Amino acid sequence: MDHKEVGQYWNGNAETWTQLARAGYDVYRDYLNTPAFLAMLPDVRGLSGIDIGCGEGHNTRLIAKQGAALVGIDIADVFIRHAAEAEQKEPLGIEYRVASAVEIPFPAQHFDFATAVMSLMDVPETDRALAEAFRVIKPGGFLQFSITHPCFDTPHRRNLRNEKGLTYAIEVGDYFRNLNGDVTEWLFGAAPKELKQTLPKFKIPRFTRTVSEWLNILVGTAFVIERVEEPRPSDETVRKCPDVQDAQVVAYFLHVRARRLMANNGLNPTVAPRRRGSTSG
Repeated sequence: MDHKEVGQYWNGNAETWTQLARAGYDVYRDYLNTPAFLAMLPDVRGLSGIDIGCGEGHNTRLIAKQGAALVGIDIADVFIRHAAEAEQKEPLGIEYRVASAVEIPFPAQHFDFATAVMSLMDVPETDRALAEAFRVIKPGGFLQFSITHPCFDTPHRRNLRNEKGLTYAIEVGDYFRNLNGDVTEWLFGAAPKELKQTLPKFKIPRFTRTVSEWLNILVGTAFVIERVEEPRPSDETVRKCPDVQDAQVVAYFLHVRARRLMANNGLNPTVAPRRRGSTSG
């Protein structure tokens, strides 16, 4: 399965995904992942950026509100349609384009930074996507991305709950067995049962990599890792949204910021990055 076939799946998911997410049922995004991502994001006021895999534009809009001039790209044209409609209703100066993360339609060294919020783990050609991000970032710029945590988004995974329904452990297995397009079907758990019964389930192709594979691809692309976070909801957040309690037990998300160094740091920004070995499974 390649990025184009994956894009067809996400185009099929886009209508239901947008409806449910905008209704507030993507609670892990709204209460944990996005707030942590924005807290980690450097000051982007006055900078140009690209949001890779922008979906219906929720996070793109939040980053734009921090003062950045943004382009959002997504391989699913239905997502881009919804994002563009939101831009028309509330103009933030965002340009949206239908494009793949492995074929970014901009010249080299075009943006000050790039973001990818919960999108890169859905791209089978991980190395090509990171190389493209590196290519379009100016020397001194950064890529910040979030993915499902490789240690806890494994082929075997089971939520263990006590008699009160609270998670006390996450059972994981087959960490080293990379999934390469296995399709799972689900909907946001916070959505009401009666609504779930009327909507088609998401069909999500899964591509898993170990932590070392992710880090080695970054290093092989000549990125320098600058910061890593594993967001955990506070007790106050769990009181507001009990559904995210299980994210206090293990890290569901991994956030990484990596930088393309200036030429005087010993890297020649005019030379295309090379991979150091085969790391994507």
